[in-house]
Amino acid sequence: MGVAVPRPRYNEMTGLRLYKYEKLCSRTSINRLFREGDSTVAFPLRVVYRLHEPQGEAPVRFLITIPKKKMRRAVWRVLLRRRTREAYRLNRHLLYPTLTTAGMAADLAFLYIGTSQCAYSVIEQAITTLLQRVAEHARQSALDSQQP
Repeated sequence: MGVAVPRPRYNEMTGLRLYKYEKLCSRTSINRLFREGDSTVAFPLRVVYRLHEPQGEAPVRFLITIPKKKMRRAVWRVLLRRRTREAYRLNRHLLYPTLTTAGMAADLAFLYIGTSQCAYSVIEQAITTLLQRVAEHARQSALDSQQP
């Protein structure tokens, strides 16, 4: 039998790797995200996000959805999912410090709303814009909760 290896927690020194615990997998969490979450758009992506108290290991959990209705070929959906995941992986540092200083956590769902393939640079720009907007919303809600 194998030895249980403890999972590393996120800190600034962990690097750019994405861990399993950063993925949003729970059906109840996903339902709560779409029921209670806010959203914003930066074409070709829409993000639905929910800010909450930290509960688990990761300050941010995310999922990526490329609808079959918009992208019929599986190869294109996989390509866009990889591009989106890579852009998030490299730019998540825009969101993490704000959430940790505010004492919050976030669930994110990135939804592809374009009808054709987009270059990586376009997706990366959209991810950057969306993460900055979510960080600003977290900053504002932390300030609002501190005021009497």
